Amino acid sequence: MKRIKIAPSLLACDFSKLADEIEAVEKAGADMLHIDVMDGRFVPNITIGQPVVSAIRKVTRLPLDVHLMITEPMEHIKSFIDAGADIVSIHLEACNHLHKATAMIKDAGKKAGISLNPATPVVMLKDIIEELYLVLIMTVNPGFGGQKFISSTLKKIKELDGLKRELNPALMIEVDGGINVQNSASVVKAGADIIVAGTAIFGSKSYKGAIEKLKSVRDE
Repeated sequence: MKRIKIAPSLLACDFSKLADEIEAVEKAGADMLHIDVMDGRFVPNITIGQPVVSAIRKVTRLPLDVHLMITEPMEHIKSFIDAGADIVSIHLEACNHLHKATAMIKDAGKKAGISLNPATPVVMLKDIIEELYLVLIMTVNPGFGGQKFISSTLKKIKELDGLKRELNPALMIEVDGGINVQNSASVVKAGADIIVAGTAIFGSKSYKGAIEKLKSVRDE
């Protein structure tokens, strides 16, 4: 039975007390922090940039899982690594040179990930999957928090799990979008290793209770 990792999505936290929120989820048992970077072009929303990532790095020892939902990600990979990112995920849909981009991340001593939008087929990863630490399956259309989970993405997670077993058994499958205690079991059963949760954690009365419930899910 695998151990599920939980990555609270800071997009859903109270930014007026960001350091306190980070400390709270760290004490509650978070395994890493998920940071959504949006540029208003690849997705309609705009969130944070390198200065905020640098500030987050100063207040936590948890790995920073930086999800670049931006156009031309290769222009910004280095600056986010310099700001403190431990894992950098770029969107397949936004990058024409995936091998070069992942090499940039790995050559800097960091972990490389690729993210897929709900409508992007898993088969497009076949020629790059062996180079990756993780694949992030979006289970909502990216751009805003608090959306409803797209149930058809379960088939994609299962398909990715099959590709993982064939080509890169060490790959981590991360899922992000509308994940909560009610649907997390189906996501884990499909093959997820890392659950990104925003509202399910920061909208709960007990961060510790929410994280413990998500971690207790079984893949049997």
